[in-house]
Amino acid sequence: MTVEFRPAQRSDARDIARLFQITSEGASDYIWSQIAAPGQDLLDVGAVRYAREGVDFSYQNCLIAEALGEVIGMLHSYVMPEDPNPEPPTDPVLAPYADMEVPDTLYISSLALHEGWRNKGLGVKFLEQAQVRANDLELKGLSLIDYAANTGARRFYERHGFSVVKTCQITPHPLIRVTGEAYLMQRLS
Repeated sequence: MTVEFRPAQRSDARDIARLFQITSEGASDYIWSQIAAPGQDLLDVGAVRYAREGVDFSYQNCLIAEALGEVIGMLHSYVMPEDPNPEPPTDPVLAPYADMEVPDTLYISSLALHEGWRNKGLGVKFLEQAQVRANDLELKGLSLIDYAANTGARRFYERHGFSVVKTCQITPHPLIRVTGEAYLMQRLS
């Protein structure tokens, strides 16, 4: 079956949000719950978030994998700039991630594939596209955050040149589906 890779469109925002729910282990639901109106469905909040333009968390920073007209996966990434004056975090669940950044890299915030499309080489193709983008932007490489509990993802990234450069402890919360450590991983160009 043919898989096409294409830039995301605004109409993909709901699919993007659904795929974020898969890879974020509840972190996206936690973030969306902080901005949701009472009773608002979290997937709806995510869809609105990714329908925006001109911000990091936008469909404009997504590459979509599609088969038979259906979205089967996506890569969301954006440039991680140097921040000389970072604001101290106030959210206790997100605070541990505040210094989990590698400036001047292309930060992969999500690489997700629906069940049945994994282990078919599509993740590698997404990484290849991310590296091309990082090179075009003259960045130092790729970075991402992974969870220690997700051993399969960590092995995948390590096989493709990523290494752990920093760790933090995950703050427990009912919406977060993992505990233990989170890893900041980097692959140099």
